[in-house]
Amino acid sequence: MRETTDILVSGGGIAGLTAAAAFGAAGFRVICVDPDPPVTQEDASGSDLRSTAFLQPSIAVLQAAGLWERLLPFAAPLQVMRIVDAGGPVAEPRIVKDFDAAEISDQPFGWNLPNWLLRREISARLAGMPNVSFRPGTAATGLLTREAEALVSLGDGTTVAARLVAAADGRNSTMRQALGIPVKTLRYGQKALAFAVTHSIPHGNVSTEIHRSGGPFTLVPLPDRGGKPASAVVWMERGPEVARLAALPPEDFAAALNARSCGILGPLTVVSRLTQWPIIAQVAERMAGERTALLAEAAHVVPPIGAQGLNMSLADLRCLLDLAAADPAGLGSARMLDAYHRARHAEVKLRVAGVDALNRASMLGAQGLRDLRAGALDMLYSLAPLRRTMMRAGLGLR
Repeated sequence: MRETTDILVSGGGIAGLTAAAAFGAAGFRVICVDPDPPVTQEDASGSDLRSTAFLQPSIAVLQAAGLWERLLPFAAPLQVMRIVDAGGPVAEPRIVKDFDAAEISDQPFGWNLPNWLLRREISARLAGMPNVSFRPGTAATGLLTREAEALVSLGDGTTVAARLVAAADGRNSTMRQALGIPVKTLRYGQKALAFAVTHSIPHGNVSTEIHRSGGPFTLVPLPDRGGKPASAVVWMERGPEVARLAALPPEDFAAALNARSCGILGPLTVVSRLTQWPIIAQVAERMAGERTALLAEAAHVVPPIGAQGLNMSLADLRCLLDLAAADPAGLGSARMLDAYHRARHAEVKLRVAGVDALNRASMLGAQGLRDLRAGALDMLYSLAPLRRTMMRAGLGLR
């Protein structure tokens, strides 16, 4: 069977689902496919227990897609980004610096939501859009491009002819591989543990990143849970240490968890299962091929530092939407996709390099190097113009 559409979105993760909603809201006919149905309940097998912080510039994309009004009631604002250096001989805070959004804006840095909930709400939005067909359980298995169209083979035997393929199918993207676009990958030997906790001290809309060695330990605000303050945890360590931690009995894991958190929010209680994620950095050589745009992790992957990952993905989407709106007839043309590559690739490479440097600094184990890291944080924070510039750059503001 053969179908036609304006846009075929390959990938039903958060970026792909958002792209389908955004292009659908802009009036295009969209088919979105993914080999796996989205897991939309926190306690279901395979649910994604990570969380996503949508920074200020991403909100306009969500609003245009008709998503923000659905998401805002579940969102926890991020007013302050707190950096804690606990790299001294004893695992306790020795330098604490608060980066407050009030210095640069009357809005929070962003808003945080659980990933499983995002999949639930965005899927519900797509179900109500007559020009969008979301097909979970169906994979994009092949791609043949021509000057006038792309032909995408689906796992159910269907061939879809599309003016544009939006490849949001992850770091091992089938669409990218079909185009022969290579990637540069940096491996750290790290993994991340992701889970949710409650705690006795309210987070006060402060996202806290604690640095010692092995990688950052991050507490990101969530809405209260069962009447108690709650946060999402991303705990990055070298792979063998993650394996050791994950294998601990619950009471021993709780002891290690509370020691690593330095008591910043009081005793932490794990209220979800633990999930593990490999940490890499990766960037594609090009952001586009014939009739195809790479976005999200098909184009770039970064460690979970500074809420850069999905917000880079939504910057990709914002650029594509602007180009499509400026010339709807040229959707998917070589001119449009060349403009997309030029607009995004240099910035993507710069951000990947920046996050790579931050991650390597967070992994430092030698005491002397950890002391240098603490001194650099103290110096950078004390220079107010530089501090504000860093905050604006982190948000992607000019």
